[in-house]
This record gives sequence, C-alpha cells and structure tokens, in this order.
Amino acid sequence: EISRCDWSSDVCSSDLAIRFFQEKWGNTDSNPVYDDCLKHSLESNKKIPQWYLIVDEGKIIAGCGLISNDFISRMDLYPWLCALYVEEKFRNQGLAGLLIEAVKEDCRTFDIDKLYLATDFADFYEHFDFHYLADGYHPWGEKSRIYEGNIN
Repeated sequence: EISRCDWSSDVCSSDLAIRFFQEKWGNTDSNPVYDDCLKHSLESNKKIPQWYLIVDEGKIIAGCGLISNDFISRMDLYPWLCALYVEEKFRNQGLAGLLIEAVKEDCRTFDIDKLYLATDFADFYEHFDFHYLADGYHPWGEKSRIYEGNIN
C-alpha cells in the first residue's frame, strides 16, 4: 500500500521517512536539505511538495517525491518526480510503477498534465510513459537526463 506522508502517519511523523530519503540520496552536506524539506512539506497545505512511501511490516521499502524543482537548470519545467528509490530486495516487483502511478494520479487531481524527472538512467522511465526531453545541469556541476511524462 502506498502512503502519502502526513502527520497522521506513524512512519512519516517519526522521522523514518526523513532518514529513508537521507540514506538513499543524501550525504553529510545535503542531509539537512531532506530534513528541512520533508518537515516543512508535512506542515504545508499546498499541493506540492508531496512525498510517497511504500511500507512493509513497518519498514519503508520504497519512496519518492513530487516537488517544484529537482535542483536542475530547467526552472521552466514543473513539477518533478524526485528521489525514487526501491530497496534492492523489493525491486522487479512493480513498486516503482506503483509509486509513479500514485504521483501521476495526484497530478491529474491537481490538473497537471506533464511530469518531469532528472536521472542518469536510460531505458527505465520509458516503461512508465516518459520520454527523453533534454539534458539539464545541476548547481554542483553535474549533468542529468531530463524526462517528460504524460499524465493522461
């Protein structure tokens, strides 16, 4: 089952969600970004950002976010699927697809017709109706592939 993070969720409100994203995507310098972002996201009543988790037996096994920009040069594109991660033991079971579909469903609810993501992967997101759009550039000097996905 996919849970959207909010304060009514024991998993989200217990800092487990913050630690999950920090462990998968953060480092000593960037961990405060995840802490601050998720805490303020949970307190906000805005449509974006949103965070999504899949929990199995009380442990987070997969997650992702829906955010306004993924630290990338294309500020004209909005919104962004970010931080998609499935624990290795649970891969190839369709969990990434479930998370992506939950994000797309929220986008439909929010009247958003396109979704973007930045990645180094090729030949993965195409399975979920995304296509390569362009390269984008991060503030720390790296380049990523930008994909665009149709919501409808």
